Amino acid sequence: MNSTKIEPKYSPSLNPKVGLIALATDFRIEKDFISVIKDQSIDFFVNRIHCYFPLTNENLIKMSDSITEISDDILPNEKLDCVVYGCTSGTIASGYSSIKKKINLAKPDAKVTTPSTAAVNALQKLGLNKLSIFTPYSKALNDEVVEYFKKENFEITTNSYFDISNDLDIGKIDENYLYETLCDMDLGNAEALFISCTALPALSIIDRLEKKLNKVVLSSNQVLIWDTLQTIGKKDRIEGFGKLFKN
Repeated sequence: MNSTKIEPKYSPSLNPKVGLIALATDFRIEKDFISVIKDQSIDFFVNRIHCYFPLTNENLIKMSDSITEISDDILPNEKLDCVVYGCTSGTIASGYSSIKKKINLAKPDAKVTTPSTAAVNALQKLGLNKLSIFTPYSKALNDEVVEYFKKENFEITTNSYFDISNDLDIGKIDENYLYETLCDMDLGNAEALFISCTALPALSIIDRLEKKLNKVVLSSNQVLIWDTLQTIGKKDRIEGFGKLFKN
């Protein structure tokens, strides 16, 4: 048998590379990302991080201990343009600087975005200050989210929450029930409604909510995907996911 060695030829890496760290219990976040970026020239990779129950500040901080390892396992030894940490309350509990530092230990060149920081960026981009907040969390975590936005100098007009302490249960919320709940929510004189949590089925109802409420509606996954695209230079208008993608 004649065996011949042939030199391989590698294709150039042209697309931006995005790595998503998703909670192991999250039903929703990959679906939402793919819904928005499916027509974009992006290489998208996902790794999942263990989530501890119940959802408390202490367990969210504990979860962040493995961020460096999880980041490193997304295309090991390859550069990523952006790493996305897919946990709103977890970023607020641990602090963005801590999350970024742990990711950059594994991926030093990567930009880092999170739902809470992305929400602030989106609100500032839209020039909005008065905010109504909805969360699915326990009272304690709900209050942490409200305080985070207050510290970022937003005026919180009203707040409602489900009081759920298990991320798996959050992912099972009925989409139509969520829509009806948010339609009935007292928004006060808010300019925008922010729906917190990457596990909630909120992205698909944002257009309907904006038409019904006559307000800007933002969700964790929506702002996270928007901020990711902004970070890697993909700033084209996208239809179907709220006013944020049209600016």
